[in-house]
Amino acid sequence: MTSYSDDDAMSMASGVSAFESREFSKAMRLLNPFAGQGDAEAQYRVAIMLQNGLGIVKNEIAGCKMMKAAAEQGHALAQHGLGFMYLEGEGVEQNGEKAIEWFGKAAEQGMSGSATTIATMYEEGNIVPQDLELAKRWYSMAGFDDKADEIA
Repeated sequence: MTSYSDDDAMSMASGVSAFESREFSKAMRLLNPFAGQGDAEAQYRVAIMLQNGLGIVKNEIAGCKMMKAAAEQGHALAQHGLGFMYLEGEGVEQNGEKAIEWFGKAAEQGMSGSATTIATMYEEGNIVPQDLELAKRWYSMAGFDDKADEIA
């Protein structure tokens, strides 16, 4: 977590609050400077706004770059988000290996949705070769032992 002066901390908190209140133009104005300074939380939120055109013109490529910057700093939600970008080919070329890599990093931080997504990818053979044993392992890691037991 970045250490800020009281004024900067208030601006950052106001930016997060604006984002949560769906005041995206205000959120972008407040958070973008922090994202530019490398704050992972600001980068994650700016990435979402860029990806979806919230308070700014939609720019998936810039959103992906910002999401990757946050993910590389260990921001679990950004890692999960980047995994989906690679899964769906949004702002990047679709790549199952990279999707699993980023979902795996998020899963290591306790994001069970990331582990579940990997399990589903392997179960369905969605942009990765089908591998039911890996699917079972990832469902178990996500806490879905019943689902793992259902796989033949």
